[in-house]
Amino acid sequence: MTLSFHNFSAPLWFLALLAVAALGFGYVVVLRSRRKRTLRFANLELLEKVTSAGPSRWRHVPAILMVLALLLLTTAMAGPTAEQRVPRNRATVMLVIDVSLSMEATDVAPTRLKAAQVAAKSFAQGLTPGVNLGLITFAGTATVLVAPTTDRAPVAQAIDHLKLAQSTATGEAIFAALQSIDGFSQVVGGPDGPPPARIVLMSDGKQTIPTENEDDPRGSFTAAKAAADKKIPITTISFGTVDGTVEIEGRTQSVAVDDSAMQEIAKLSGGDFYKAATADQLRKVYDTLGEQIGYEIKLADASRPWLILGTLVALLAAATSLVFNQRLP
Repeated sequence: MTLSFHNFSAPLWFLALLAVAALGFGYVVVLRSRRKRTLRFANLELLEKVTSAGPSRWRHVPAILMVLALLLLTTAMAGPTAEQRVPRNRATVMLVIDVSLSMEATDVAPTRLKAAQVAAKSFAQGLTPGVNLGLITFAGTATVLVAPTTDRAPVAQAIDHLKLAQSTATGEAIFAALQSIDGFSQVVGGPDGPPPARIVLMSDGKQTIPTENEDDPRGSFTAAKAAADKKIPITTISFGTVDGTVEIEGRTQSVAVDDSAMQEIAKLSGGDFYKAATADQLRKVYDTLGEQIGYEIKLADASRPWLILGTLVALLAAATSLVFNQRLP
């Protein structure tokens, strides 16, 4: 939480500090005037004898505390605000997971797919209730398994039953996510417009369909640009290592992770890129995304602490006045 002088909802209340300053100045003037009258009419010899037994400096403590209380209460009335982390009450996230055959690689134990399933389920179940989460898988084609919903059960169930298939149609997956978000936004959009949306894309390989050219009309880079036009950032997670291999039709094939393509997709869409080479790293990435997506920073009222402190100081001023001056201030 951060607070600055500029974050006040009713700063004109600070003009009341002029009255507080006037009270403090008046208190000093009254004390000096009283002392002058005392010196003018008192017997100096007698005054010197009783001065040591006269009022102590502690008698000023209640007045000082009361001025401090007024300062605190005035600040509270000025409406201080602070940045606070609050759960989102409306957002749409499409989780897009690569299920191409390369996800069978064991460079991430037990396999890339199994590790991805565990991390994705944890991410889904940890999202704040106000986030609508959908799920898309893709290999040679993209499939919307779960439309955006606040119910995490169907998403978790679908993640448990992911099946591998040939090829990698990354661009088609992004276009499918955009279409799903558009459809959902038309249903839930209100006076404030559709909820903010984001795509979380996890993949380990290079696009192979429709071609290996990401700038193809249905390619991943073209899709990323379309996402940017709709102001839907794509957070990409490049999962795996350069040492990954799989057995396909009795032959060992290298399935090295393609970081550069995932970085470019994130950049073109205005999103973020993450690299995860282990199951633990992937879990941490999803934890980070859960914090970013599930919560937002908003200015919220922060006057309560000032009000409480001002009230307590005012009560303390009254108590010390009774002790030192035998009266209320």
